[in-house]
Amino acid sequence: MNTKKYLAEILKELNRTADFISDDEAEKLVNGILEAKKVFVAGAGRSGFMAKSFAMRMMHMGIDAYVIGETVTPNFEEDDILIIGSGSGETKSLISMVKKARNIGGTIAAVTIFPESTIGQLADIKVKLPGSPKDQSEGDYKTIQPMGSLFEQTLLLFYDATILRFMEKKGLDTTKMYGKHANLE
Repeated sequence: MNTKKYLAEILKELNRTADFISDDEAEKLVNGILEAKKVFVAGAGRSGFMAKSFAMRMMHMGIDAYVIGETVTPNFEEDDILIIGSGSGETKSLISMVKKARNIGGTIAAVTIFPESTIGQLADIKVKLPGSPKDQSEGDYKTIQPMGSLFEQTLLLFYDATILRFMEKKGLDTTKMYGKHANLE
């Protein structure tokens, strides 16, 4: 198979993922963001990169959004939401973070393949995404892609769809958001 055919197959896999995502779960996440004073995001590895892109778009919309671990990240408080993207829901550093946030009293959201995971069980809001975990012997969604690639791609697209829904609810458009785009590049 050549690269173009692999790309076509990846796009087919991604197209199928939308059917497995609950509108109700997604709407709870959007409402959690709307109700929060500050939004914090985290994920490990490639899921962390997806979280960073999500935080960037939220900033473009005027939301106080932060990436856990960055030097400019403020403290987490009761009126805040922590959104964790984790395929397995079992990443030790993320579990520790969620437990600390739970003790503080803020809202926890888990976007994961396994809502029954440790992180999922600690979360107030759970969004189940299809995907195959790094260990592809687990999970019920098969993919030609290595490790957690399908989950990570779906996570990015889900975050972008969440942004679109938020924009719709707040009456925002791209022109208004562009005013917050970096201008010292």
